[in-house]
Amino acid sequence: MKGRHTELVSVYVPSGYNINEMKTLIANEQGTAVNIKSKSTRKNVMTALERVGQKLKQYNQTPKNGLIIFCGNVSEREGIPDINMWELEPPEPISMRLYRCDQTFIVEPLQDMTREKEIYGMVTLDTQDAAIAVLRGKKIDLKKHLTSLVPGKTGKGGQSAARFGRVRQGLILTFKKDIGVLATKTFEEEKDLIGIIIGGPGPLKEDFAEGDYLSEAMKKKILGVKDIGYAGVDGLRELLLRSQDVLSQSGVVREKKILGRFFELLRKETGLASYGYIEVKKALEKGAVDTLILSEQVPLNFFEIKCNSCDYTDQKISSKKLSKMPCPKCSANTTITESDFFDAMENIAEQTSTKFEIVSSETQEGAQFLQLGGIGAILRYKLE
Repeated sequence: MKGRHTELVSVYVPSGYNINEMKTLIANEQGTAVNIKSKSTRKNVMTALERVGQKLKQYNQTPKNGLIIFCGNVSEREGIPDINMWELEPPEPISMRLYRCDQTFIVEPLQDMTREKEIYGMVTLDTQDAAIAVLRGKKIDLKKHLTSLVPGKTGKGGQSAARFGRVRQGLILTFKKDIGVLATKTFEEEKDLIGIIIGGPGPLKEDFAEGDYLSEAMKKKILGVKDIGYAGVDGLRELLLRSQDVLSQSGVVREKKILGRFFELLRKETGLASYGYIEVKKALEKGAVDTLILSEQVPLNFFEIKCNSCDYTDQKISSKKLSKMPCPKCSANTTITESDFFDAMENIAEQTSTKFEIVSSETQEGAQFLQLGGIGAILRYKLE
């Protein structure tokens, strides 16, 4: 989100920090905010700080991993304030203390915590073509595509054949050096790089892996060299398929195994695989779900509906916003609360000790799963 002015407050309370000191800091900042020249900005900042201060008063001590609060005017219309606040305990302990009032919320520390930590380098090459990519979780991120000036093996015969061969070998050497420099630079920028896999249709891949083309640090990260039918961009997916043995712990292989099991149970009509929100929800309510699977591309929202007069409650999912609706029992007005679909489903899964998996649509299995609706489950037992 972006504020119209510098009126978005970000507060980070580090793990183990005395929360009373942060309460004092916010109180002091409220006193300083009266000096802001713009009347509307001053009012919005002071309101935001007051709400942050009130929220901090609800805590006797800092949560285990620390505390993060975002608060400010996120209205898109000048002169009509819309002060919103979000509080959360981060997924990992934070060590930084921060107070910032800016035009944007400070989210970089959170982004760093939630980045994909399963990262592998990929290189495919032959004498004509090369590709350098990063496998980030389940997605192949192409970084560089190179083509060489190396001529084919056929040259002039006679006395020029030896010279032609030397020229060709020189161009191949230059090409390998160029690949090595670019690959080293690319992979060194990935601080969470686990390893590197190399593939190609000919012997050049072994020469590259064994030679001094990558830096020493990157050479030590080579996990495997695979024989594949194509080099360049076309070879990246084949290299991924051929490297499942060395990527057995990576997200993409784990995802393929989960979906492979789901589709096998579905194909054999065992009754141990279910798909579609209604069927999966029924299985969840009966505690029959072992693994809940959602596609990250599911375009749904989760709504809780509560009657303002009687005891009627309900839950609905929809790709559109739900407007106000009368209670089907007593026709009174209802209150509709929207939640993040994935958070809501994960909370339901936690109540029955169900494993929860979000899969991409990048793989063939993931795309097929999305075509089924993107909601499925592997069951503990067959439902009657």
